[in-house]
Amino acid sequence: ADRREEVDEIGAGDIGAVLGLEAGTGDTICAAERPVVLEKITFPAPVMSVAIKPQSKADQDRMSLALHRLAEEDPTFQVRQDGRTRETVISGMGELHLEVIVDRMKREFKVAAEVGAPQVAYYETITRPVTGEARLKRQTGGHGQYAHVVLELEPLEKGSGFVFEEKLRGAAIPRQYVPAVEAGIRDALEEGMLAKHPLVDIKATLVDGSYHEVDSSDRAFRTAAAMALRDGVTRARPIILEPIMRVEVVAPEECTGDVIGDLSARGGTIVGIGPRANGQHDITAHIPLAAMFGYATSLRSRTQGRGTFSMEFDHYAQVPAETAQELMQRCA
Repeated sequence: ADRREEVDEIGAGDIGAVLGLEAGTGDTICAAERPVVLEKITFPAPVMSVAIKPQSKADQDRMSLALHRLAEEDPTFQVRQDGRTRETVISGMGELHLEVIVDRMKREFKVAAEVGAPQVAYYETITRPVTGEARLKRQTGGHGQYAHVVLELEPLEKGSGFVFEEKLRGAAIPRQYVPAVEAGIRDALEEGMLAKHPLVDIKATLVDGSYHEVDSSDRAFRTAAAMALRDGVTRARPIILEPIMRVEVVAPEECTGDVIGDLSARGGTIVGIGPRANGQHDITAHIPLAAMFGYATSLRSRTQGRGTFSMEFDHYAQVPAETAQELMQRCA
């Protein structure tokens, strides 16, 4: 509209603007004496994410405000902090959508930001039980540092996380140092031995060790416990795990073959194909998350813009040997 007209009321079918209203997209506005709640709008889940960071310290606060405002007005745009990679990750309906968001940040909020692909959250785990042992013995003048820790490590079921147990025999290690041993193990779990990704699904049992009445301390046992875990992990046939996504694609029947070929080329496993109304087909696949970046653009190209997809986390699985080698070389 090229003009504004102030009115006392807005009727059905009219489009207007109201200042100072505390409401969000999808809310129903009605008179207090005649409450009406219309059916909520169902918005599609975001299908693509990228990492974003401010170019300077001055942009940090402005970026937080800008992302909050943009997320408030656009339900298909989401912002989150990745606890693993410590990145601010923005998610939307595709590359173009996110490009528009970044452009609006620059134009409307004067925020200069760098945009890149987020890191995939890989993990590492062990595949066989082993014993890990470490002895810390340092003398640097005055009190030294001494701690000796023996751990039994064993793999757990997927999704079990970390379990610590203490089965000391006799007074090999005073009970006061057990919490420090557990803390040291948790420290070491933050960085695996293959590609420096966190270790998961491991049970560590403290079974033996020794101490010195003068030189032993919490700090010494914490360090020795971390060393013992690393010692065991190196011999426990560690592997790298990657997130596998459940991807559901809806595409025209004539494009089905092309879409399936693309999913397979990305390392996907087709788990279901079924017809839908209006000549559309459902295709369900399990695909590594690392292979899904840029997929929205690829799908549009293969379906002339008529294909849509959604994805959600399904499970973690061992990465192929080639991928593992690449990840290890990257962190070398």
